[in-house]
Amino acid sequence: MNSEESQDYTVIDLSAATIAPYMRPADTSMESSRVAMPAVPEIELVPGDVLRVMIADSATEGAVFAPLAAGGTIFENVRVDSQGTISLPYVGRQPVQGLTLNDVESLVRSRLKGITSDVQVQVGLTGDLSGSVLVAGAVRTPGRFSALQGPLTLLDAINRAGGPLLEPHLTRVVVRTGDRSYEFNYQDLLSGKNQLMPPGAEIVVERARKRFVAMGAVGAPGLHDLPSNSSSLLEVLGSVKGLDETKADAAGVFVFRLSAERNEETGEMRPKALVFRLNLREPVAMFLARQFLVEPEDAIFVTNAAIYEWQKIITPIVQVLVLGRTVNGF
Repeated sequence: MNSEESQDYTVIDLSAATIAPYMRPADTSMESSRVAMPAVPEIELVPGDVLRVMIADSATEGAVFAPLAAGGTIFENVRVDSQGTISLPYVGRQPVQGLTLNDVESLVRSRLKGITSDVQVQVGLTGDLSGSVLVAGAVRTPGRFSALQGPLTLLDAINRAGGPLLEPHLTRVVVRTGDRSYEFNYQDLLSGKNQLMPPGAEIVVERARKRFVAMGAVGAPGLHDLPSNSSSLLEVLGSVKGLDETKADAAGVFVFRLSAERNEETGEMRPKALVFRLNLREPVAMFLARQFLVEPEDAIFVTNAAIYEWQKIITPIVQVLVLGRTVNGF
């Protein structure tokens, strides 16, 4: 019999006939991605951006602004204020929020028409709150990073923050853009799911909840991180130093898992416990353990051998007998 049903749990004996729904997925190949050389997006100004504006006049005498040959008149650190406006001499206060740099150049030229002759305008971005990306959490140097040198991908931003502190498969990346929030596993980003970050995005790097509990006759019981992105039972047992040869019963390896199933009558989801049982004394069990996928929050339990349980009982009795003989001088 391959499985045992009860009201609270199902026991499944792992075999070639039952393991199919619980196998590790096949290793995926690296996805091709064009994000490595992304197209430069058009910058739209937001409050907090800082501009450098050059205005040049073609006239050589009596001109309001310096001629282009002399480098024009430079206005440094022109900040877009909280209302989304900038202020320039002879141009006045103008709304620029949502405009591109080309739009601002056209706006300034139009406002100076009649004041200067054949005006030349050049607008550059020197402080780009609009294009910067915030990286926080489990990285070495969190902070806000500029996109002035080019557009930032998700991997670019995390690498500028010093990279994640945890192993790739244990790293969860949450991206917030203001409109929506989504997440990735860092291992998936390395496999080809990298993407361009929208201006003003927030990236939070944190520990993924990929842990399991090892109990019973194993070398290192306790709470552990999964050793890989899709860990097999064989990998997991290896990561806890295997079975304790002095007391383990190789026939009693159990994996406890809490899942959910839908009630056919009400349609509600209800918890359902699965208990997988594997007899490692059988040669085929090694191949089954290599194929079985261990999921986060699983509990691995290895039972004690009968002889070990018997030793736990008789050892105190023998110690008492020996102690009694020593006291009585036998």
